[in-house]
Order: sequence, then C-alpha cells, then structure tokens
Amino acid sequence: MEQRVEFVALVAGDHVTMAEACRRFSVSRKTGYKWLERYEAGGFEGLRDQSRAPKTHPQALSPAVAKALLEARRSHPHWGARTIVRWMARRHAGPLPSPSTVTELFKRHGLVPSPASRPKHHKAESPQPDFSAPNRTWCADFKGQFQMSDRSWCFPLTITDGYSRFLLCCKGLAGTASEPTQEGFRRCFLEHGLPDAILTDNGLPFASTAVGRLSRLSVWWIKLGIRLHRIVPGKPQQNGRHERMHRTLKQETADSPAATLPLQQPLLDRFRAEYNYERPHAALDGRSPGHVYQPSSRPMPRKVRSPDYPGHQAVRSVHTDGSFNFRGDVVFLSEALVGEPIGLQEFDDDRFVVRFGPVELAVLDCRGPRPLLTRLAPSPLARAA
Repeated sequence: MEQRVEFVALVAGDHVTMAEACRRFSVSRKTGYKWLERYEAGGFEGLRDQSRAPKTHPQALSPAVAKALLEARRSHPHWGARTIVRWMARRHAGPLPSPSTVTELFKRHGLVPSPASRPKHHKAESPQPDFSAPNRTWCADFKGQFQMSDRSWCFPLTITDGYSRFLLCCKGLAGTASEPTQEGFRRCFLEHGLPDAILTDNGLPFASTAVGRLSRLSVWWIKLGIRLHRIVPGKPQQNGRHERMHRTLKQETADSPAATLPLQQPLLDRFRAEYNYERPHAALDGRSPGHVYQPSSRPMPRKVRSPDYPGHQAVRSVHTDGSFNFRGDVVFLSEALVGEPIGLQEFDDDRFVVRFGPVELAVLDCRGPRPLLTRLAPSPLARAA
C-alpha cells in the first residue's frame, strides 16, 4: 500500500513520467495505469486490495434446484452427491450443479456426516474372477445377521451379478442352513438363468473344511456346470463390489429393522427395486444396474444330473458315510458327496487323481499297505478368487 501511494504521488504530481515510475517500482505500465485510475476514482482508499470474488454467479443454485436437491438427499440419506445429481438429471430439464457444489450445499444444511476413519484395504495380489460381461461371475454372501423387534434374527441372502452390480436376490432367511439357501439360489436360477461362476467366501453353506472345501450347496453348483471361486480366507476385499452393496443394504434396511422377519422382506424387496432401477451407480457411468444387466442364456435345467467321466477313469460311488471302495479298501472322502459318482484317473503307477466332475479333489496313493488320500491345494483359480 505504501508503494502504491508513493507511485501515485510521483505520477499525479508530474514529478516523473509513467514510464519512469513503472521502471522504478518494477511494475508494468498496465499495472501503473490501473493504480492511477483507482486513485482518481476513489482517492487513496481506492488503492487498497479489492475482493477478487466475481460480482455475478451465472452457475449459482436457484432456490428451486437447491430445494429439490435437499429433498432428494433427505429421501435418500445414504446417496452421495454424484449419485443424486445423476438421479436428478433424469427428472430435471435444466442444468444441474457439479457434485462438489452439491456436496457443499449438503454440508451447509448438515446433511453430510463427519467421515469415519476406516482401515485401508490392500489390493489383492492375485487377479480377480472374470467380471467382463453379465453372468460371467455372480457374487454371493450372507449380510451380517441383525435382530427383529420380536427378537428373531434375519440373515439376508444376497446375490449380485459382478459385471452389472444387479442385485439378483435379497432374501431374508432365519439362518444359513443349506436347504433354504439352495432354494433361494434355485429360484434365482429359474428367474435369471445360470452364471458361469459364483464367487463366495469360505464359510457355510457355500464351502466347508472337507476335501475340496465342498459343501452340499457347492456340489449342486458343480452339477449345474458352475465354476467355484472363493476368496482367500480373511480377505473380504476380494469380493469388494459385493461388500460395498452390503454397506448400502445395512444403511437402508438393517439399521431400522421391522417387527418380524416376514415384515422385513418387503423392506428388502423395496431396497432391491430401488438399488436395481433407481439408484445410479458410479461404476456404470451413472446408469442403474437394471439398465445394464441381461439374463443368462443358460437356463436352469429341469433335471440336475451328476457328472459323467471318460472311459479311462475308474468311477466309484460315495457311500452314505462319505467313503468309497477301491481295490478292496474303504477310503473316506467327503460327506458332501454322498450318493455322487467320483472319477479316479491314474497319472503314475498306483497313484490317482480323485475328481468330482472337473474339480480335482485329492491324490490317492495306493503304493503302500493301505491307500493314502492327500488333499490337493486349492487351484490357482480358487486362490485368485
């Protein structure tokens, strides 16, 4: 400010020329004339720093748009600004503000909670299953159970298409028993067809500690021609897109449960409809999952058949106790395979690979006095999952 006053005093008093004053103060002639014009218009007060804020805001929010955005946020408190802007674009003819502007609007009205610190997830070292098209890989899990007002429990069975994020099933069950879970998948297969693969964790009823981590449910999937993908134990981030949906599901339904399990199902159905057809998804360029998903071209067969094996493999049937007979000995395999045929393919003298369909389960070594069954490590595809 002192330099500006001295500069104007020299020029206005005709002590030096404008060019000479600008050289002395190391400013351009444009800046010099600007200071002189401010002095002539407002005296020495005109030389003070002025606000750089624009005098007009052509992109300012109109009261009507701001009201509509706030109403949308209050109706969908768990939707982010980007999602709401995309949702509004379908219903609003005029221009809409950027998501960052909408976020600031929500903050001013107390509609943005303080961010909670969450642990960082490291990227999985192995590649993920194929999510390049609908029905290549479905993701399945049970959302963590929550209690109804009548003290009963709800275990939501959720199934999503990994490519489109379409929520294929959101069924509230009383537990994680195999038969009700299989019935949920059966209805899903009848409605949407069969996927190429299913990605799950390693818990019941999807997997077990038996040979090949097989459960009765996963045996049924293999018979339907579905590949098994499982995450590495303790790494739920490998099914991250499904876990992200679970977070939204919990916010929308589990935080305010219904009185009973039957009354909870309409809330789950309403969430599924909104998630599939209303809520824009950032990973889908703002489209909803229902506008991307296409049903599978593989229909659910009327009869589920056990695997067939080529003639060079020895075929045995698994007994009711999970064992099978081979060369006069009884070998225990898995109770999940009771009543199913298995194939034994010799790869070395008196050493056999035990298979169920395309899945290699174990190595049977008959070189000793008694057969020795050794479990095989999970396939690279299972580890990659």
